[in-house]
Amino acid sequence: MDGQLLSETFVELTDTMVAGFDVIDFLHVLTDRSVQLFDVSAAGLLLADPRGELRVVAASSEAARLLELFQLQNDQGPCLDCFRSGRPVAAADLAAETRRWPRFAAAAGQAGFAAVQALPMRLREQVIGALNLFRADAGAFDPADIRVGQALADVATISLLHERSMRHSDTLNEQLQIALNSRVIIEQAKGKLAERLGVDMDHAFGLLRDQARTRNLRLSDLAQAFIDGTDTLTGPATARQQQRLSSPGQARHQPPADTRPTP
Repeated sequence: MDGQLLSETFVELTDTMVAGFDVIDFLHVLTDRSVQLFDVSAAGLLLADPRGELRVVAASSEAARLLELFQLQNDQGPCLDCFRSGRPVAAADLAAETRRWPRFAAAAGQAGFAAVQALPMRLREQVIGALNLFRADAGAFDPADIRVGQALADVATISLLHERSMRHSDTLNEQLQIALNSRVIIEQAKGKLAERLGVDMDHAFGLLRDQARTRNLRLSDLAQAFIDGTDTLTGPATARQQQRLSSPGQARHQPPADTRPTP
């Protein structure tokens, strides 16, 4: 495990008091770092809405997001069991869990995942969601990865609750509802951008997120502007080309010199 990356991740997950704190980006940091730090293929994160129903708010890949949605739609899977019990739920071989989660186990296999570890986002008796780690190969998860993964989920949970209290929000539900509403806008922008640029959904989200960070904009605000047509987004190649053309001091293209001999 990369010790420096782990330290940086804990710092990121505790630094919630920055101006323009973005809940969605914060939760994507958690899923992205989980994939980078642990022996997993993907990660997803579910949070409860004001009615106590789980919603997908972050995922490291489109395959993980769709699988999370599938288990919510079918009311079946390890992540739901984790949230409802407030305890970690593991499945080292999903192919052997057809009696436990028949529909989810089949869908996970089709998505390319063979094992899962679900970790609760919990503070004392309050459970607000679950962090879910997926792996392409069957086998038990490393106990050290599970401990660190749970620590990351705990820190993220405390940070969300702390950010709520420091900003005098009325309830955590309001914050979660804002995050869920933002997620819908981001998904719409992601689909529109993917269609426009001819790229997959993962690539489209990466472009959207990178430009929001580069331009110091909230991810949901940029997504809304793109949907409304008040802002445009370009692929990375186009963006680099525009930057070169607009850079101060950039030499203009000159026509080739006249090399004909002087009469």
